[in-house]
Amino acid sequence: MHKQIYVNLPVKDLPRSMAFFKSLGYTFNAKFTNEQAACMELGENLYVMLLVEKFFEGFAKKPVSDATRQTEVLLCVSCDSRHHVDKLVALAMAAGAQQMEEPKDYGFMYSNSFHDLDGHAWEMMYMEPEAAGQAASAGSEKQGATV
Repeated sequence: MHKQIYVNLPVKDLPRSMAFFKSLGYTFNAKFTNEQAACMELGENLYVMLLVEKFFEGFAKKPVSDATRQTEVLLCVSCDSRHHVDKLVALAMAAGAQQMEEPKDYGFMYSNSFHDLDGHAWEMMYMEPEAAGQAASAGSEKQGATV
C-alpha cells in the first residue's frame, strides 16, 4: 500500500504558522522547507506541508476555501494518551488557536480539538486499544441484529 502521506494546507503567514506548530513540539524537515513551503513532521512517514496560499493555489485546480468560514477538512491525529491530547490542545490554545468544541469522551476514544491560526480544524484523539476492539465488536453485533 502507501508508504507516506503528505497533507497540504494553505497558510497566510508561513513563519507564523511554523512558530505556532513548533510551540506544540513539531519539527520541520529542512530539505523540504523554504520561503514558500514547510514540511512538518507528525511522525514516521506522516507529514503536513504548510504552503503559502499563492504557492498552494498553483497546485489546486479549484478555488482555495477560507478555513475560517468553511470546513475544508478535519485533521484527526492520534496521541499516546488522554493527557497528551489535552496537552497539545492547551499548547495550541496558548499559541493562539481557538477551541473547536469541548473534549469528547466516548469511553473507548477521547478527543479534543482546535482551529489553528489559519482556521484548519485539528482533532487530537486517543483510543484505548482494548476498549476500541470491544466497541467495534458491539457495533458489529448491533448491525448484525438489525440486518
